[in-house]
Amino acid sequence: MTKGVEMGTLQLRVIGEGVLFLVILLSGIWLRNAGKPYNNSILTPHKLLSVATAVLLFWTIRQMSQVTKLGATALIASVITGLLFLGCIVSGALVTTDLSLPAIVSKMHKIIPYLTVLSTAVTLYLLAYHK
Repeated sequence: MTKGVEMGTLQLRVIGEGVLFLVILLSGIWLRNAGKPYNNSILTPHKLLSVATAVLLFWTIRQMSQVTKLGATALIASVITGLLFLGCIVSGALVTTDLSLPAIVSKMHKIIPYLTVLSTAVTLYLLAYHK
């Protein structure tokens, strides 16, 4: 009985993460198309949702690791996902400044979010199936 509840909760969290990622990606595209200076009514929710998604993922990984032992692959995937989230947040913060930055920073912020989504999906899969 408990396992069914856990899987239901996991499924809801995965759906929630997916919806949050979709909103973050869409608001990021909207920001990019609107150009600088960025509209704060779009930028602020974009940033807050990004941090909230990272916290939700961390919380999910932490709770799942308490229920079952993390395998080495899941642990490595979790660390990679965390680093990618950090890369998104740092590159996003840099992109929103008025500083003259190398073009690679903007390119990184266009690529890293997709890698983060992929890494998150892999991590959640590994956690769900105890890998």
